[in-house]
Amino acid sequence: MQLRLDAADRLVELVEERRGPVFVEEAARRLFALRHAPVGMARSLLDDVVGQDARLAWRGDAVGLAEPPGADLPLECATFVVVDLETTGLRPETSRICEIGAVRVREFELQDEFELLVDPGESLSPVISALTGLSNSDLRGAPHPAIAVRRFLEFAGDAVLVAHNARFDLGFLDRETERITGARLAGPVVDTVGLARRLLAGRTPRAGLASLSQFFGTAAQPCHRALPDAQATAEILIQLIGLAQERGALTVADLVELAAPRVRKLYAKRTLAFGAPTSPGVYLFRDAHDNALYVGRARDLRARLRSYFRTDRQRPAVESALAALERIEWRVCGSELEAALEELRLIRDLRPPANARAARPDRYVYLRRRGDAVVCSAKPSPIGPLRSRSRARLAARALRPDEVDDPEQALPRLRRRLRDLADCRRFEDAARLRDRIAAVEDVVRTVRRIDRMRATRCCVIVPSTEPGYARGLFVANGRIADTRTLASRLEVEAGLAACELPGDEDVDELLLIGTFLRRPPPELRVAPLDADQILKQAAGLPRALGGQPARRPPSRARAA
Repeated sequence: MQLRLDAADRLVELVEERRGPVFVEEAARRLFALRHAPVGMARSLLDDVVGQDARLAWRGDAVGLAEPPGADLPLECATFVVVDLETTGLRPETSRICEIGAVRVREFELQDEFELLVDPGESLSPVISALTGLSNSDLRGAPHPAIAVRRFLEFAGDAVLVAHNARFDLGFLDRETERITGARLAGPVVDTVGLARRLLAGRTPRAGLASLSQFFGTAAQPCHRALPDAQATAEILIQLIGLAQERGALTVADLVELAAPRVRKLYAKRTLAFGAPTSPGVYLFRDAHDNALYVGRARDLRARLRSYFRTDRQRPAVESALAALERIEWRVCGSELEAALEELRLIRDLRPPANARAARPDRYVYLRRRGDAVVCSAKPSPIGPLRSRSRARLAARALRPDEVDDPEQALPRLRRRLRDLADCRRFEDAARLRDRIAAVEDVVRTVRRIDRMRATRCCVIVPSTEPGYARGLFVANGRIADTRTLASRLEVEAGLAACELPGDEDVDELLLIGTFLRRPPPELRVAPLDADQILKQAAGLPRALGGQPARRPPSRARAA
């Protein structure tokens, strides 16, 4: 079932990329990696995928997107089913439904109701029990979630689904519907949160269910139980439909468009990500003047880029970059490590505004002794470089001049002082000292990491963009001394020779390499600075781009 759902998702993406129906032979080749697929065989392979997914439909010998059922219905003729769920948690992947409530709205009047307790197959947490008033004994013997959702779907029929924060409720319903039918819900959905924010902008500060219920004076009062919450949402829906009609909304599609959150407005820009490969790499968001707005990296460029247009959980700076986005540029790398290094270098060179939180080497500071005090300074010293000036200043206030060369020796003294302040109930002084101790601990950890990486001498081996080859990053003397495609023994020896040459230390690159060495991805290999060991690890690299083992570099004689 999951394979079919994944195939349907890829097929929908393919149709969206082509902005129209895709011939069945091409669709089968893309989905099933076939070199040649006759029409008959291709159609038989795709028939189950298309027939079981309501988003897709046959267009002769091509596959296209289906029209959502009921979207063109006039509002006065449409039937709405308002649903609310109570669940054991917040994530459909790990939590289950414990109550379903629904109300059918026809001709702008509340009609039938649906209420059902559900046995989630797990105990309710004390928080959920306190919130809903439900107990485990109340749910014992109730229908299983699959049976409960099947009954709800029979009640809903072909009606337009409505929910307050529809993303939450429909996430759980989709999860159970997939288990039952192998397909997701495909009809239009109206979210009263988005609708209220659009229609009541400036009139009410919040769009929560309790706030809207109070604003409209609903007879039903929300109380974190499924049916009363659905009743209140249904009353709110009727009021909002009236306001939407004043705005010119005539059909269900118009109502859905009004309820579309901001992420749906950005969703139209998803076409900018079409054609992105599934390889590791870096990407740049560019505006109409081709200025770089944001730089990022990804292990899977296609999945990462598409995620920006399918969620509303982005940092404000990234949201601003998406709003001004006109073009996406991507650069394929052989591995996530090389993508991370390229991202670091691009951010340094381009200074994109949405990457304001990125490291700035020109702002790094060091701790050093100045007379009878410890100060932050831009002048290099053994204690640094430190990225956060504010944390460095806190640490400087806690250290004595004789402790600056080894901040760790100050920690026992500071912790004893913290206990004394707490015993004396000098809690404000204790809180300030606690923050300074945490800053000193950060300094100690940073200095240890930098010293450990300065002493590191190795070759980090990762896949190359050239299928079958490996890339070697030669780390020595506090920097990446050289980066080479390990196509021959001569390349390896040239990299080893570069390790003995002097060069400027690059702490950011060192720390980045350190994060990958602590938690290496499966395609990364590490070898000492020895030609034979490097060649052996490169030849045994399990995954180069394209899934092929790395080629064994030729011997010295063959290379010569």
